[in-house]
Amino acid sequence: MKQVENNAYFWQKLDTLFVSATFSIIHSKHSTHSVYKNLVYPVNYGVIKDAHSYGNTEIGVFKGSNDIHRVDAIAVSIDTLERDADIKLLVGCNEEETYKIMQFLNETEFQKSILVRRSDEISEWAIFE
Repeated sequence: MKQVENNAYFWQKLDTLFVSATFSIIHSKHSTHSVYKNLVYPVNYGVIKDAHSYGNTEIGVFKGSNDIHRVDAIAVSIDTLERDADIKLLVGCNEEETYKIMQFLNETEFQKSILVRRSDEISEWAIFE
């Protein structure tokens, strides 16, 4: 059994959501987290203003140094202190930036995250006839 089954159509929808929305940077690279001052943002971090996830929260985006406007990966996080689950989009991130983002997201004892990388695969269950 595969650990992750990808769906290229999913990534296309994420790209459409990102490029058709208003992206706003709220934490610039090297700024500190507003609550946890020991956490330093490794890349620019922002939100998609005119889209939301469940609970009407804005969708978070780590924007890397590459001038690419497609979603490279998503980070899925579980926070036992806040008692929530969340996803963040990684856009235009190189390998070093991706590594630093994942370190940032796993830095506290209360939050742990996984990375799901983009793929062009389409699983059988994703094909609609």
